Amino acid sequence: MKLWLLFTLALLWLEVQNGVCQQVKRKKEAGENRIRPGRKRVKVRYPKVKEKEAGSKGQSILTQVLDKGRFLRLGESLSLNPGRAMELRCKGTNIGWAYPSYLDTFNDNRLSIKQHERYSQLILASPSAADTGEYSCWVVLCDGEECTKDGESTSATYIYFTDKDELFVPSAIHFEIIYLRPDKPATVPCRVTNPKINVSLHREVPAEEIAVDGIQVSYNPMKGFIIQNPSPEHKGAYYCKANSTTKTTPQISTKYQLLYVEVPSGPPLVTIEASSNIVSGGDIFNVTCTVLGEPEMNVSFSWSYPGQGQRPVSIHDSWRLINRGVGHTTRISQSIMIVDDVETIDYGKYICTTKNKRGQTLVATTVKSHE
Repeated sequence: MKLWLLFTLALLWLEVQNGVCQQVKRKKEAGENRIRPGRKRVKVRYPKVKEKEAGSKGQSILTQVLDKGRFLRLGESLSLNPGRAMELRCKGTNIGWAYPSYLDTFNDNRLSIKQHERYSQLILASPSAADTGEYSCWVVLCDGEECTKDGESTSATYIYFTDKDELFVPSAIHFEIIYLRPDKPATVPCRVTNPKINVSLHREVPAEEIAVDGIQVSYNPMKGFIIQNPSPEHKGAYYCKANSTTKTTPQISTKYQLLYVEVPSGPPLVTIEASSNIVSGGDIFNVTCTVLGEPEMNVSFSWSYPGQGQRPVSIHDSWRLINRGVGHTTRISQSIMIVDDVETIDYGKYICTTKNKRGQTLVATTVKSHE
């Protein structure tokens, strides 16, 4: 009996101890800063989607390949020494490129472009001062056969190939005409091969240096001298002068002839006139279609006339620059149709259609019989 009582008390004591331990354990679990023994605290990492997007937005997709597998992400401009091959890469599976246009004009085999799986590669061998200019690339987006330029994935860098003997970017043109318009700025494009070169603008007659105030006249080494509000007073012959830090003799640029334009931009301004609107059989007459326009604006002519396809006619097109007023330059383009040995089928309406890149204009005149 005594043994059984001791055994019962022992079991009761064990149950009480277990209950206390469980209560202590529950208190530990409730604690916010307690660490369970034998377990590691796991830090939850949330994906930084917005941060990643913000970081990639605005970053250049254009890089220069350096030696030993290093890359340089390009910014607004870059200065390089001529002679050493240049390699550029643009990130993307379908990339378009732009570079100084003369590399295409002269079919220069120093330039090569190759599209790889994840990037496009441009290599220019033996670059010179003449290769100075803007190099840009962009992602091409295609939907079937239609492809467009992705304006948000575009990068451009102006690259100077510095040459102590060529301060100005060489040009095949030794005399260039610049047209001045009252409605937009004009640029005298004397670009340099080094942005640190000091450049000045000069008029030949009267001989004077043009003041650069940064407002009416400013200078950008990537473009040249910019005249914000051209007027007839700016017309004349000009040149640029560059002063080198290593040489005492300055260099002179290409000569520029600045002409003031009178005719505003727009579709062709046309007139039509017949040498005679009343003719007799066997006579000869002509119809002249005349366009006054911007000096560098090409104009095309087409005719619709009686007897078209049945009667032979002679058509002559020409153009020339003329001065109208003081210092105003205009391009006159003409198309002249000559009708010889008039027949009855030649009587009727003569229609001249003129086109330029800004639109088209139609004019007409009627030729009648004398009888």
